Amino acid sequence: MATKAVEVQAGGRAVRVTSPDRVIYEATETTPEATKLQVVEYYLAVEVGVMRALRDRPTALERWPSGVRSGMRLATRGNDRDADAFYSKRMPKGAPDWVEGVEITFPSGRTATEVCPTEIATVAWAAQMGTLTFHPWPVRRTDVDHPDELRIDLDPQPGTDFADAARVALEARGLLEEVGLVGFPKTSGNRGVHIYVRLVPEWDFVDVRHAAIAFGRALERRTTGVTTAWWKEERGENVFVDFNQNSRDRTIASAYSLRPIPGAPVSTPLAWEELEGLDPRTLNLHTVPERIAERGDPMAAIDDHAGRLDTLLQMYADDIDSGLTDMPYPPDYPKMPGEPPRVQPSRKNPANWADE
Repeated sequence: MATKAVEVQAGGRAVRVTSPDRVIYEATETTPEATKLQVVEYYLAVEVGVMRALRDRPTALERWPSGVRSGMRLATRGNDRDADAFYSKRMPKGAPDWVEGVEITFPSGRTATEVCPTEIATVAWAAQMGTLTFHPWPVRRTDVDHPDELRIDLDPQPGTDFADAARVALEARGLLEEVGLVGFPKTSGNRGVHIYVRLVPEWDFVDVRHAAIAFGRALERRTTGVTTAWWKEERGENVFVDFNQNSRDRTIASAYSLRPIPGAPVSTPLAWEELEGLDPRTLNLHTVPERIAERGDPMAAIDDHAGRLDTLLQMYADDIDSGLTDMPYPPDYPKMPGEPPRVQPSRKNPANWADE
């Protein structure tokens, strides 16, 4: 028998939660189960942090309406009808009139109105709709073509783990300081580390992506165990600096987003000194609300440190002058100016492809 809907207060609005006792995360050896109502209540408890991450940003919703179970699959294409979870990149039909949106342009040139959170009630409503992870663009709705964030995604490859990503993150901190930027780290909610850098919004997506490439290459030269190789077959047992997360319509799970992984892990902002020796699985739906209540949000000062990309863009130009090229874009992108052949090296036929 279905449990009756309940109402929660979200910033002065009443948000209706249907099927509040539906189990979204099953219990694990270290964490209890979590229901749909608990997911909504989690987001209300971390309001100060999640709204800092989402406010006024176009945001795609990663929706798992039936919860997280072994074998469930996230749709990666719009026509993938058999998947259990999906992305909402357009405003869902039937959204309350107080849920605001903003028009964004995809790499194809098509446009859409995407949810743009302006209040915590929007987050609660999205969670009621099955959203576990929020994917905000690195722009504000006042200027959707000029990012105000550089996002450094440190992705451990097979044979490496969170400890490797944490070590590389600490090296990245030093490099950021040398180029005049301030980074704010968070766990990915899985094995990786994300570093966010607030920017003066003067550059377009292509420039910010080029800055990320330059940063990744410099980090690769600075320390071992780092790669910027786009093709998986070339990455080895290294931490991959995913520069393409700075491309238009590429997004990263926001700070304080839940992840669709057993144990309900959270992409959690950290102080730099917390990285070493951390088990990211301890940062989850059950523990993070108390953490933010006691310690506050480690990203609280991010807006006070808007930096410039001049140095990184000069580094990118120097790399090009030395013979390096741009890097491949994601596979769904149109062919981009200056991009090398978009074919993995093991399938590249020298008779048909020339780097120039």
